[in-house]
Amino acid sequence: MKILIAGLGSIGRRHLRNLIALGEKNIILYRTGKSTLDDAELAPFQTFTDLDKALAQKPDGVIIANPSALHMDVALPAARAGANLLIEKPVSDILDGLAVLQETLDKHGKRAMTGFHFRYHPVLQYIKRVIQAGTLGKVYYAKAHWGEYLPDWHPWEDYRQTYAARADLGGGVLNTLSHPFDYLRWLLGEVETLGAQLAHLSALELSVEDHADISLKFASGAMASVHLDYYQKPDSHTLDITFEKGRIAWDNARSSAVIHYADGRPSETLFAPEGFERNTMYLEEMRAFLSLCHDETLDYCSLQDGIRAQQIVMTAKRSNAAGGMLLAVEW
Repeated sequence: MKILIAGLGSIGRRHLRNLIALGEKNIILYRTGKSTLDDAELAPFQTFTDLDKALAQKPDGVIIANPSALHMDVALPAARAGANLLIEKPVSDILDGLAVLQETLDKHGKRAMTGFHFRYHPVLQYIKRVIQAGTLGKVYYAKAHWGEYLPDWHPWEDYRQTYAARADLGGGVLNTLSHPFDYLRWLLGEVETLGAQLAHLSALELSVEDHADISLKFASGAMASVHLDYYQKPDSHTLDITFEKGRIAWDNARSSAVIHYADGRPSETLFAPEGFERNTMYLEEMRAFLSLCHDETLDYCSLQDGIRAQQIVMTAKRSNAAGGMLLAVEW
C-alpha cells in the first residue's frame, strides 16, 4: 500500500512516525517546505513539491495535514486521483467545496476520514457505552472545557506564525480546538440550536479569537456548554456529563473519569489501560485509516462527521456576529 502525506508540520510528522511504527514502508511526501522542523527525518522518503507529480504515483491513501485553509487544495485533486483520504480537523475553515468533495469520493468509490482522534480515547469510548446502555439514565447536561496556552504548543517556533494564530490559514480557537464539537455529537447526537460568544481577551498577538463560549441544545433535549481558549495556564481539558442517575467527570490530563452515582453508591474511577498515552489515539486512528484503505468495513469518523462539526463552528461564528443570538444549525 502506498500512502502520501501532504503537509509535514508537527501533525504530519506524527502521522509519518505512526505509519512507520505500524510497518508501512511505501510512504511518499508532498510539501511546500514551510515547516520550521528539522528535515533530517524526512530524508529517506521520496518527496515532491508538485502535487500533480505526487498524485501521479497513485497513492492508495492521502493524509492531508497542511493548514486547514489549504485542505481543499489537496483533498479535491486527491479524491479525483482515486485516493482514500484522512483529513486533519477541521476538514476546512469554510464549507465551500465539501459537498463536491463527497460527490467526487462517491464517484470513485472512495472514503474520507476526519482526524478527530479523541474518538479513540478509551475512557471516552467507555462513556459512550454507558450512554448507549442507559446505565445512568437520560443525559441532561454536558460541559466541555479546554484551555491551553498557545505559545506552549510548539516551543520551537514563533506562535504568531502558526496556523492556529492566523486567520489566513484557518486558525482561531473555534477551528483549532474543535474536538469537543465532534465528541459531543458522537456521544449525545445531533445539535439543533446554539448560541456563541467569541472574543480576543488575552495579550497574545493573534488575528483570530482566543476565547469561545458556546451553548448547545441537542435533538435529544440534552443541553451542553463548550469553553475554548488559548490563554489558560496550566492547561485543562475536561468533560463533565450530568445524567438522570449520576454524573461522569472526565479529565484528559489524567486519562481517567470518575463516575458519581445519584443513589449514594461509592464513586468509581475509570482509568485508561496501562501504557496509554496521547499518541495511542493517533495510532488507533491510523490503524482505522489503513483499514479503510483496504476497503474494510469499520466505524470511523467520516467526512460527513467532519462537515457536521464545521457546520457547528460556522454557526457559532454567525451567532457571535449576531450578538450571541440563538441559531439553528443547518444540516
